[in-house]
Amino acid sequence: MPEFPWDRLEPLKAKAAAHPDGIVDLSVGTPVDPTPALIRDALAAAADSPGYPLTYGTAAVRESAAGWLRRRLGVAADPAAILPVIGTKELVAGLPAQLGVGPGDKVLHPALAYPTYDVGARLAGAEPVPVADGEKPDPDGVRLVWINSPGNPHGAVRTADELRDMVAWSRSIGAILVSDECYIELGWDTEPVSVLHPDVCGGSHDGLLALHSLSKRSNLAGYRAGFVTGDPAVVRELLAVRKHAGMIVPGPVQEAMRVAFDDDAHVAEQKARYGARRALLRGALESAGFRIDHSEASLYLWATRDEECWDTVAWLAERGVLVAPGEFYGATGTRHVRVAFTATDERVAAAVARLKG
Repeated sequence: MPEFPWDRLEPLKAKAAAHPDGIVDLSVGTPVDPTPALIRDALAAAADSPGYPLTYGTAAVRESAAGWLRRRLGVAADPAAILPVIGTKELVAGLPAQLGVGPGDKVLHPALAYPTYDVGARLAGAEPVPVADGEKPDPDGVRLVWINSPGNPHGAVRTADELRDMVAWSRSIGAILVSDECYIELGWDTEPVSVLHPDVCGGSHDGLLALHSLSKRSNLAGYRAGFVTGDPAVVRELLAVRKHAGMIVPGPVQEAMRVAFDDDAHVAEQKARYGARRALLRGALESAGFRIDHSEASLYLWATRDEECWDTVAWLAERGVLVAPGEFYGATGTRHVRVAFTATDERVAAAVARLKG
């Protein structure tokens, strides 16, 4: 396994924490706002749960997820092809092995990406292959292709044309294309589109999977709640493996998921909070000489001062602000930093004041 990158940030975290007014931690995109009351109430009401829940999930939670896909993304998914997962990071790390990918196989992933795509390939004994945008490498041995739009760390969004091209290419080589869409409701400068939208996939989900998470849009990171959907045959294969492995979303969490997917109002409220924080931080960073690249969606600003990322991290840490070095996400990120806007309003205001001071 590669070195866990966040350990390398500890000395600079200590430097930022020494600021007289305390640290402003913008390095990790973890929600800090309260979990909506209607979701907490649903969890509590379902707390008497003495029996084993279903790996497949309740019919109600699958129907709710399907309704959300239709209503918000224009995706027609059969509830029978929806499978709850214990947070999507678990599935990203385990999916290659669960699909029988292994030694001699290749797993493609974006060259600038969340590192768990690479880790999941390694855990399965397969070869992870980073791929630059628009690149189509030698297809020999390719079993699985990851895309991530909106992307982490840079917030870039693939167009429908780009997604169609990826779908056609993956199908032509017989690989499964998996789209990690956990930020899809957090578009700012454009409207992200799902790989399962009929304009992208031609109305067929064959050879395709999409991952969705409640962590960001509903402040449910602590619940570990998400789902995978797409090609019914592939979802059935995953269900069979996960039944044997006991990979089950707890029953009360399934009920909380059902309520979360049925309600759009809390998502709009949370997006408005993030939008206000994003605007303040972007303005402050630009006034301090940063350039913001991509960042059309997601919970991050992809910022640069056209210098080595660790120099930028150190400069910000001296001001009590901690961000993530772009190097954590791939070799092409070495001159950027990722700035999360998931801190509280008070901490964002503190960062803005320090950047403008």
